Amino acid sequence: MKIPQKKTKSQTPPQTGSGRGDDSTPLALAAPVDCGGVRLDIVLSGLLPQHSRNRLQGWIREGRVSVSGNVVLEPKQKLWGGESITVDEALDDQCAASTPEAIPLNVVFEDETLIVIDKPAGLVVHPAAGNWSGTLLNALLHHAPQLTSVPRAGIVHRLDKDTSGLLVVAKTLEAQTDLVRQLQARTVKREYQALARGEVERGGTVDAAIGRHPIQRTKMAVVMGGKPARTHFRVVERFSTCTLIECSLETGRTHQIRVHLDHIGHPLVGDPVYGRGANRVPRGPAFDRQFLHARKLGLVHPVSGRSMLWKSPLPDDMAELLEQLRLNAVMEADAALGDDDFDDDHEVELIYEYGDGDDD
Repeated sequence: MKIPQKKTKSQTPPQTGSGRGDDSTPLALAAPVDCGGVRLDIVLSGLLPQHSRNRLQGWIREGRVSVSGNVVLEPKQKLWGGESITVDEALDDQCAASTPEAIPLNVVFEDETLIVIDKPAGLVVHPAAGNWSGTLLNALLHHAPQLTSVPRAGIVHRLDKDTSGLLVVAKTLEAQTDLVRQLQARTVKREYQALARGEVERGGTVDAAIGRHPIQRTKMAVVMGGKPARTHFRVVERFSTCTLIECSLETGRTHQIRVHLDHIGHPLVGDPVYGRGANRVPRGPAFDRQFLHARKLGLVHPVSGRSMLWKSPLPDDMAELLEQLRLNAVMEADAALGDDDFDDDHEVELIYEYGDGDDD
């Protein structure tokens, strides 16, 4: 039996074809024939990737969406497949989210199926409140206009605004579907380098569910009933007040590495959100963003089936901070040793002396 839908007065009849709507002409869409049993908001997310699902859900509740001529007010309404859908877009600043912009991209690999980007810190991946333009999505639509036909412009995973490093984009719907399945099967390899506050004694695994912070809703936290999240880490290099570690992900929860490291008492250097009010290197130089870089990305090519791996060097600001920490470590060791640690009564072989030793 067909699920009943709420009706109102007659709506503007669906237009043939599809395109961008305005105040007088709603968007005319068709639900894919194979989407039977899928929620309306999810179907619309695929048909209108330039808009977030929250945005689409709001339009549904406002009565801006009709299915087969009937207004639907419930985003969870399931479709049979093949229905006509009309959407009365509320045009505002969010429309900039789907505008191509000539933003430079560091493309490290590209073919007919994939684009691999080395994302700089400061670039937002996907439009959201406060960032409706100037994003990676805007840049991708300019770089490869055919991505307008792929949901979310082919983006299958994200990096935080101030996290740098490697990110893969699918150029076709088939490739995007394949990569999503690889992420779900955990066959996509993602490794990050991170500088954690304090001395991390040894590597390990953090297996702790992550969800929305119960009080600070803009943050994530380790919470009961959250989504499963697992992060593996190993020690790469130790300094006196912080530790360079390498993290690999089994899951891809929002802010996962940042939340997990804070949970074990070693928040990221430079993290203004999870750094517990101290985002600089302890007793060291300031660093104005979280020290987190997506260093390695490995996957199976959706078409050729080849295993592929890319590596990204640390950005200059991170490399310079590490060099400063190494120099500080040498100076601290020299200061701790001092000349008084040598026993003048103990016979020591002279290895090097300044000058040639000649009184003349």
